[in-house]
Amino acid sequence: MNLTLNLHQGELSIVRLSPQAVLPAWLDLAARPLVSVTFAANELSIVCPTNLVPPGHRSEGPWRAFEIEGPIDFALTGVLASVLHPLAAAGLSIFALSTYDTDWALVRSEKLATAQAALRRISSFARPRSAETGSSAHHPSSETPTYPAPVVQTRDPAALP
Repeated sequence: MNLTLNLHQGELSIVRLSPQAVLPAWLDLAARPLVSVTFAANELSIVCPTNLVPPGHRSEGPWRAFEIEGPIDFALTGVLASVLHPLAAAGLSIFALSTYDTDWALVRSEKLATAQAALRRISSFARPRSAETGSSAHHPSSETPTYPAPVVQTRDPAALP
């Protein structure tokens, strides 16, 4: 499996509202890179650009977003785990969410360099795939769970060396 990660520009926040709340007037559903609204029995959660969130709202952030480029076949297994495992192994707090076509992994903005280093170690962008065999030059150790190695790209040119 060949995955592509896109690191999006801009910071995101995760906002918690009461389950009885309606969508707030300040929320721009077209904001980039991502707006996600989840209604659950105990809460209304919104993921959106940090600059949209008015002061005084219960929120966490800022976060940066890695998008696993889709569409991703629903029959595939381990797609999100292949990205989340190295981030968790690096001790990073992760907020993950999925849409119909793709998955997203959010990491705290102040930990972005650590996240990039963790993904760099397992990604074939650092070890190009062989054109003849399609295999990566990277061979995981027997102590590391085997997950597909994503190809990491970025929409933030300053983000990776």
